[in-house]
Amino acid sequence: MKVAIHQPNFVPWLGFFYKLSLSDLFILLDNAQYTKNSFINRNRIKTPQGVNWLTLPVITSGKFGQMINEVTIKDFDRTKKVILNTLKMNYSKSKFFDLYISDIELLVYNCINNLAQINIEFIIWICKVLEIDVKILKASEIGVYNIEGTSRLVEICKRVGAHVYISGFGGNNYQEIELFEAENIQVVTYDFVHPTYQQLWGDFISNLSILDLIFNCGPQSKNILMNRI
Repeated sequence: MKVAIHQPNFVPWLGFFYKLSLSDLFILLDNAQYTKNSFINRNRIKTPQGVNWLTLPVITSGKFGQMINEVTIKDFDRTKKVILNTLKMNYSKSKFFDLYISDIELLVYNCINNLAQINIEFIIWICKVLEIDVKILKASEIGVYNIEGTSRLVEICKRVGAHVYISGFGGNNYQEIELFEAENIQVVTYDFVHPTYQQLWGDFISNLSILDLIFNCGPQSKNILMNRI
């Protein structure tokens, strides 16, 4: 079984879903420590003025060391309105905006005030849009605690019976591959080539939230993601 593990980022970029699509089981590391100013609570979108951030402002004061699944959103009701208004302002002219915005509104207005859960619900919804049928688990459901770094990844893989661990581009720079090898788990680094596609607002910009692809390309998004067209 091929397993990939990643923090539950907010409306992640294309490479996140490419990696997810290669796995048999994708584990969202919701019980990792939250990192400020990361892709866990924000991602990049394209606007008429260029790249900007779509952000979930979170409560961090007095919360040092909190896990991702413990993080809550500032001014939650106002933030939900800001997120939706930002998407409408910048993507309402995109070809497939009307096809998806009702689902996003429903997701946003019904979500609870928990960063991990919001992100996971977006990830699951995006997988449905992309027709990616991969089992997704939360690391907190597996019960691996008090282990850090590569050892935690290895232990998670062992618990779920993984034979292959799919690593990100830079994984070899910080992961101790020998710990996987000692457990007969093969480490494979996935090779993602970012596709180009028709966007609003001028020249193509890569490494945006996958919402940019979905709004602009609709049902063709999965084929574009997998470089099939």
